[in-house]
Amino acid sequence: MKAIILSAGQGKRLFPLTEDLPKCLVKIDGLSILEWQLEVLCGCGIDDVVVVTGFQHEKIESVIEKRYPQQGIRTLYNPDYRHSDNMISCWKSIHEMDRDFILLNGDTLFEPQVLKRLINGAPGDITITISKKARYDADDMKVIIRQSSLERVGKELPLDKVNGESIGLSLYRGDGPRIFRQALDKAVRQSGAERRWYLSVIDELARQGLVKVVDVTGLSWCEIDFPRDLKAAKEVVTVIRKRLGHMGLDGSVQQGRCVKAGGMAGK
Repeated sequence: MKAIILSAGQGKRLFPLTEDLPKCLVKIDGLSILEWQLEVLCGCGIDDVVVVTGFQHEKIESVIEKRYPQQGIRTLYNPDYRHSDNMISCWKSIHEMDRDFILLNGDTLFEPQVLKRLINGAPGDITITISKKARYDADDMKVIIRQSSLERVGKELPLDKVNGESIGLSLYRGDGPRIFRQALDKAVRQSGAERRWYLSVIDELARQGLVKVVDVTGLSWCEIDFPRDLKAAKEVVTVIRKRLGHMGLDGSVQQGRCVKAGGMAGK
């Protein structure tokens, strides 16, 4: 299975950490956000990864070349990152959506069990991962779900109807890649596309009854937008270390844990 990581942004809300560093290269307990994502993906058997880059793209390429020189990890540069939101970064990778794939935001950390639950428990051709909590704020990518189906996703949904949030991780299999490609290609041709998130495309598909959800409430994950999120990120990393410990990932992280066999996907 393939994974596409959207990591083109600078992450200005993390200044000064990201003043001269891509958001995905901010370090959490010894490794960058991107490296932790790659450790989890590869530890779960994902051996084909595309990282969509933008700001300071050469630094991302350098990290991949040094730590993962023999693995199927490559970059795809989005030259429009300064003037667009992540729907354009997503569209830049549309030719990579040629088979089953996972799509994730470059600022989301999650333990391996989150990915395993998505891969093994996805009920539809397009499935997003959601989590629930007591309260939601303006920055949450909120969702309205009914049983295993997604009805709406967006930041401005009515709070009295919201019953979860998207964690920035989704799966496309079967007819899902074709359906998403067509909807994405249509969306980028509309006025204002450069200011939209790719999840607005998912929202449109959800209104057609084409999107399912997997609930990972209780498992460890976080989105990193502000300095205050770094504490939660360290807690997630602690869980990642523990879960991948059987593969040798411990306090002294080994170089490039990506493998082409023996992962958890499908188990």
